[in-house]
Amino acid sequence: MSSQQETIEGRLPVVVREFAGRRAETDDAIAALPVESAAALRQFSLERLMGYGVDYADAVELRARVLDGRDWRSVATELAEACLRRVGGAAEVAATPTRVAYLRRASALLRMSQVMMLADTDDRRAIFARAAELFGQAAELSGDHERVTLETGRGPVAGWLVPAHGAAVASAVVVGGVEGWAMDFVCIGEALAARGVDALMLDAPGQGETRLVHGHYLSRSWAEAYRRAVDFLAERSPGLPIGIVGNSMGGGFAMAVAARDTRIRACVDNGGIPAPWLVPPSVGTFFTKMTAVCGTEDADLAHDAWKTVTPLDGGPNAGYPLLVVHGGRDPLVSSDTARAMLEGAPTDDKRMVVFSDGDHCVYNHRADRDVLIADWMRARLSGLPEPRIPE
Repeated sequence: MSSQQETIEGRLPVVVREFAGRRAETDDAIAALPVESAAALRQFSLERLMGYGVDYADAVELRARVLDGRDWRSVATELAEACLRRVGGAAEVAATPTRVAYLRRASALLRMSQVMMLADTDDRRAIFARAAELFGQAAELSGDHERVTLETGRGPVAGWLVPAHGAAVASAVVVGGVEGWAMDFVCIGEALAARGVDALMLDAPGQGETRLVHGHYLSRSWAEAYRRAVDFLAERSPGLPIGIVGNSMGGGFAMAVAARDTRIRACVDNGGIPAPWLVPPSVGTFFTKMTAVCGTEDADLAHDAWKTVTPLDGGPNAGYPLLVVHGGRDPLVSSDTARAMLEGAPTDDKRMVVFSDGDHCVYNHRADRDVLIADWMRARLSGLPEPRIPE
């Protein structure tokens, strides 16, 4: 992405912004790329990138340049730096909204620049810390997100609070999975906040800032972090009902927390699986990422931690309202697996909504997904009739 200025007949300035533009993404073209580039293009579709907060034009440009032979990390970083140059050049007449927009775009691109890195190196930590710093700068300017750090016995847990618009009627914890973390799913928090629900976007143990900044990984004691998150919301708004939303592997955590904590009044599982510890080493890099969540390369130690994530177990809060959201073309979670989550959940108050062509976490229907989750959560937490879900 570059700019050059031309002059028409020596009088009228014309600025031309140069882009690679959208490319035809054939299987043969992707297969001809280096292994990491091909894997990045397959794993992070245009829709998934946008689901994580990457602007459409940035996502198109990232994929195009990688198809042209550039490596994923350097292109994402380069595009982030271009956004930051525009932050510095924002005109005073609209400085705040322009700066907020480009800071958020740069943050999302930097988060994507490290997403293919499997080891928690100093470089990766620095990249993610900078992405969080930029997200925080945008939050300070916009005033609609607040950084949260919660102390636990195993170290700090980080998050971002998206306060309700107007007086809050409820609160909710929102958590991601093995790859998509708090800042990546902030669109769900914003949808909840627009409906009067305070949303705590949580980087749980093994995720995001909690992991890469504070060195707090998934262990058998992971439930303490979720208790602290619920404590935080309960103390911030005493008496208000609390819900929890889990995306991808976070769906399993959300259901496990909901069954154990009597303060949870409603739960959404978007893409979870019944027994995450049964994911085999044969799934390759995803299994490697699951062990990295635990801060180890020892598969047995990781298995020991993941085995404590039991979404289908009962508990003192069995009977909580549950919504399962599923993408009918999810390559990671089959329809049978999603139905097993629904049927095995320890509650009779449950339902599932399937987007027939939906991908994993339904990134390709993000707006409708967020409306569905936020409307359902607001209704269930407020004691209102369950909203009619249109076909």
